[in-house]
Amino acid sequence: MGVRSLFSCGAIGNFLLLLFCSFPLLCLSDSAHENSSKLLSRRLLATTPRNMVKQYLVPHNFERAKLGLPPLRWNKKLADFASSWARQRQEDCALIHSNSDYGENLFWGSGKDWKPGDAVATWAEEKGYYNYRTNKCAQNKDCLHYTQIVWRESLTVGCARVSCRSGDTFITCNYDPHGNVIGQKPF
Repeated sequence: MGVRSLFSCGAIGNFLLLLFCSFPLLCLSDSAHENSSKLLSRRLLATTPRNMVKQYLVPHNFERAKLGLPPLRWNKKLADFASSWARQRQEDCALIHSNSDYGENLFWGSGKDWKPGDAVATWAEEKGYYNYRTNKCAQNKDCLHYTQIVWRESLTVGCARVSCRSGDTFITCNYDPHGNVIGQKPF
């Protein structure tokens, strides 16, 4: 069996392989796991710009890979826009949309410990409320954050996170081109 067939797993398999190789500490034995858990936490939660970008892109692209969609790319212009909007919301942490031409997902979390992946995971959980056949959300449920994540025509994303005056967390992601076009399915 050649290397090619061994690693030809499709989009999800390639993503999981990349994720697995990116975090080798996940492979440690139980005895080594306890000693490495703090190191892994620090590694995953580092706030370098490159790592922060990964914390947004990896969960977004994981959801897209499940559907065979192309990965989103980071867009500094969108990230700068998101950062500007997040700073405007820092005083009240209100889930108010910016009314821009970009697609936009907003997240609020009580306390300061919320990470980018928490916001994306919350949006992705809405998948259970989306009915592809009818292209609608379940009654009295929101699924438009999920459909924005997996909107086929959206190619780039930029996000930002702030701690609000209250001590809570506000996270916003902007997408270009925007999704959730009325009458169109996301994928």
